[in-house]
Amino acid sequence: MSARIFSSFTIGPFTIIPAGDPYPQPCGIPLMLGKKGAFGSGEHETTASCLEFMPQIPGIQGCRALDLGTGTGILAIAAARLGAASVVALDLEWPAARSCAENVSLNGMEERVVTVCGELSAIAPSPFDLVMANIYADILLPLADRLVELTRPGGYLLLSGIPLQDKFDIYRRYASLGCTVADNRIMEEYVTYLMRKPD
Repeated sequence: MSARIFSSFTIGPFTIIPAGDPYPQPCGIPLMLGKKGAFGSGEHETTASCLEFMPQIPGIQGCRALDLGTGTGILAIAAARLGAASVVALDLEWPAARSCAENVSLNGMEERVVTVCGELSAIAPSPFDLVMANIYADILLPLADRLVELTRPGGYLLLSGIPLQDKFDIYRRYASLGCTVADNRIMEEYVTYLMRKPD
């Protein structure tokens, strides 16, 4: 029998639970995840900050969301748990997309979360109410035009995975496209931005 890789823990309103474990008591909004791999189970400060921000995002209930670089799918599943009507969970790497699909199934979210393996060009160019990207700054920079284009006017971009030394570059790049900072969090090594696209 394989050893359990992580124990249940709470981030914001969510409780992350290893697959097969009983729900702890008390338990927040449950996010069930399979065994931890290279794609994370939520402990990293960038993922944790996104999970803490998400309940505060206006209009997340009933929204259409994109999770770029989804990994385990934790942000996509969290959005669905908060009431997002539909979420596209996109990852370039097949092992990550497979991990995401398995976790979506564990949480019974197949009707609302669609896992796609591929690049941004693999999805239809229709606007999203919320675009989430917890990825490297050197990817967020060249994709800025596309990510803002994919966000509907008045919609939000939740950007993380940004090292402190890159925070001003990210801010300036997205601000140059008209986005404003709705909120941000500076952590030990990274920063997370919640940005709003103008109406």
